[in-house]
Amino acid sequence: MQDVTRILARRVVESRYEDLPASVLHEASRALLNWCACAIGGSHHETVDRALAAVMPFAGPAQAGVFGRRERMDILSAALINGISSHVLDFDDTQAEAIHPSSPVLPALLALAEWRGFSGAEIAHAFVLGVEVECRIGRSVFPQHYDAGWHITGTAGVFGAAAAAGKLLGLNEQQMAWALGIAATQSAGLREMFGSMCKCLHPGRAAQNGLHAALLAREGFTSSEQGLEAKRGFGQVLSTRFDPAVITAEWGVRYELSSNMYKPFACGLVVHGVIDGCIQLRNEYQIMPGMIERIDLKVAPLVLELTGKTDPRTGLEGKFSVFHAAAAAIVHGAAGEEQFSDSCVQESAVVALRGRIKASVDKTLLWTQAQVSIQLRDGRTLERYVPHPLGSLERPMSDADLEKKFRALTEGILDTTHSNRLRELCWSLTELSDAGAIAKAAVQ
Repeated sequence: MQDVTRILARRVVESRYEDLPASVLHEASRALLNWCACAIGGSHHETVDRALAAVMPFAGPAQAGVFGRRERMDILSAALINGISSHVLDFDDTQAEAIHPSSPVLPALLALAEWRGFSGAEIAHAFVLGVEVECRIGRSVFPQHYDAGWHITGTAGVFGAAAAAGKLLGLNEQQMAWALGIAATQSAGLREMFGSMCKCLHPGRAAQNGLHAALLAREGFTSSEQGLEAKRGFGQVLSTRFDPAVITAEWGVRYELSSNMYKPFACGLVVHGVIDGCIQLRNEYQIMPGMIERIDLKVAPLVLELTGKTDPRTGLEGKFSVFHAAAAAIVHGAAGEEQFSDSCVQESAVVALRGRIKASVDKTLLWTQAQVSIQLRDGRTLERYVPHPLGSLERPMSDADLEKKFRALTEGILDTTHSNRLRELCWSLTELSDAGAIAKAAVQ
């Protein structure tokens, strides 16, 4: 397809809020509630402390706040930090193509909302479009792009942030095409960084760079108008397979937010089947770690590729260890942020059990599926096949589940009054006259 950048820009600019289905707008509120929970829950992580220490001395005027904290900074820096904090726990939403859609887009939009004041309907509309853009562009190069080592949340997320911010800023078609081109030349993020602080830097920089792209384009800063499809553009350079038709197919008919998945466990979705199976068997048979001779896991090939660390040293590394995830699930009966902390990774009971876990690849399994087999010292063998883990499209988290997650992640950071106020604002997003109230309710 020729001129896909221009066509995409036109469709974003011409999109009307009135055409969005009510179900998609409700999903935008669900995504916002989940994102706020993750951003606040991660706001005091060591990673965020270090990022703030590096950025604050050079930050500009106090235009926007950091969720869960008192610091205020310019909108570009706020987008960076809030993008980092919302992804650092690896608890944010996920698409099947491994894109975490909210973390690159919402930090840019909420910073703009707090700075200049936009309605909730405008934020919701821009957010839906941002998710459309990033997920469609990501799918156009998936899986070869991801398999080559690119972190698609960073590389595709910058387009979502640029399109969403550009919509909010009222860019015309020409300016939007430039914004997408400026985003294309800033597309970055390497999977090599998984398990380090840099993983959450990717959506933070995507949010910051996408917002910057829209601001530059608004002032007439030019770029190639074929940043996506040109021979030396994003699709051809960053993937051995590029299908531009995917970017605009069924526009306005199928919405990417309808395929959003929310995590009950604070790690990659690829190990949720293992965690789910381990917790089910633990609770059903009242298993204690000392009763276990060994645990055998059968997983899809991608699971060991992404989470094959056998001896993680930090909580961030633990998120990329299916062995730690299984051990922590058995020992604690949970897999929240506490189970992926430095202390849990180093806990003697978890370390001991981790050494008795083996994992092998079963190519018949899909990437979220798992087979868990626990051999007990009394001779019994307990097995559980998990075709659809909690949080998948087939077993989605309900609104009540998301509220429970929100309360758990904000507890101890926001008081009850602020937490309840923020929760109400998320659910009433499209009715807000000033969406800047969301960021204001996220601090105390």
